[in-house]
Amino acid sequence: MEKPTLNTIFLGLQAQMRTKLASDRGILFHPTTKGDASELNWKEWLEAYIPKRYQVDKAFVIDSNNRFSQQLDLVIYDRQYSPFVFNQDGAIYIPAESVYAIFEVKQEFNKQNLEYAGEKIKSVRTLNRTSAPIVHAGGRIIDTKPPLKIMGGILTLSSGWVDAFGDSFQDCLKGMDEYSQIDIGCVLEKAGFTATYESGLSFETSTEEEALIYFFLKLLIKLQNLGTVPAMDIEAYAKALASI
Repeated sequence: MEKPTLNTIFLGLQAQMRTKLASDRGILFHPTTKGDASELNWKEWLEAYIPKRYQVDKAFVIDSNNRFSQQLDLVIYDRQYSPFVFNQDGAIYIPAESVYAIFEVKQEFNKQNLEYAGEKIKSVRTLNRTSAPIVHAGGRIIDTKPPLKIMGGILTLSSGWVDAFGDSFQDCLKGMDEYSQIDIGCVLEKAGFTATYESGLSFETSTEEEALIYFFLKLLIKLQNLGTVPAMDIEAYAKALASI
């Protein structure tokens, strides 16, 4: 029996994911049910393969000024320095300081859904994020660090554009303000992609065959480059209580 290679393992994982998402789209006819199934599939897949230090949930993001984001399909976050996440009857609220990345999940990749994803991303990036010093054992204090740039992305099965990453896609990205910009995404039937904006729009895409694996590895690289989220200033949140 021929030994598997890393490439064949990666492509096998992608084939399983594509089959599952395509099957749900063919069987489930109600838009909300279909959307919920897609979110769950992506959530379960990410939970299975990203490092355990990260958590993934559908959630709202809140800040210490009592502002809320829109509800987000997928939030990748870290609880190491954010000691509370609220779960009220299935509605999850995550402090803004603990967020690494947010994703909108849609069936189709098109202008409307791309702009909608940008609005969701903006609703998080414009929240206030605090930072507090970290005291280690022995009394050594690590100074506060500035909040990291929250990664924003979109995940879909297919594309409504004939040329998924052509002029229409590029014009849409160019029209987004700095808070709405989409950094990474995956169109399973077309390609994975990443985008940067430092000196004008620059983006790259994978082959169709490697769409999911390209997205996954780029996501891991970006998470590694972000490092660890700052410690949140708990006193800023405690001010919501009249007795503090």
